[in-house]
Amino acid sequence: MSANPRVLIAEDDSRLAGMLDALLRSEGFEVELARDGQRALHLGLTTSFDVLLLDRGLPAVEGLDVLRGLRDSGVTTPVLILSALGTPPDRVDGLNAGAEDYLAKPFDIDELVARLRALTRRAATTVPTVRFPGGRLDADGRTVILDDGPRVLLSERESALLERLARRPDQVFSRALLLEEVFADADDPGVVDTYVHHLRKKFGRSLIETVRGIGYRMGSLS
Repeated sequence: MSANPRVLIAEDDSRLAGMLDALLRSEGFEVELARDGQRALHLGLTTSFDVLLLDRGLPAVEGLDVLRGLRDSGVTTPVLILSALGTPPDRVDGLNAGAEDYLAKPFDIDELVARLRALTRRAATTVPTVRFPGGRLDADGRTVILDDGPRVLLSERESALLERLARRPDQVFSRALLLEEVFADADDPGVVDTYVHHLRKKFGRSLIETVRGIGYRMGSLS
């Protein structure tokens, strides 16, 4: 996590969104705003955040559908739902959809900030298992456990590349981006191709798909 935790605020009420933006910036957060569910889903899938603050009544894509879309794509960023829908069944629906916390409107500002900080602390000390079709990268970060049982040990760089692709399975990564984010100590884009080859040799060519003229994205073992 960065020195200043990054939060995505998905809120269509412009007045409330502006207030939350100013409040959380004053508390040391880096803030990104999304005014509808489609934008929130796009940012959640393509950008790294430490916590998401999500309204349920969003235009374009409803808040719980945004949340389900993120979880179905393997995004594990903690989510706090902030909603006028605050009955016990509403809260249960939100938590069952994958939220870590739920706060009803109107809300206490100090409580909101405290809950967001608690979620970022919890996320910083938790190493989630990263799943992909056919297996998962264990919490130790160096072992792939296949769905049919076998375990495969990875090198540090193989693990880093697989984790980056698996956390954003729908994103196509250019060689330049992977070089920057995974192999920062190298200056030859060919190192990306080398480690893609290593992973394919261990798991088969379908694990990592080549998108001609662009780069690579996560595939599957099936």
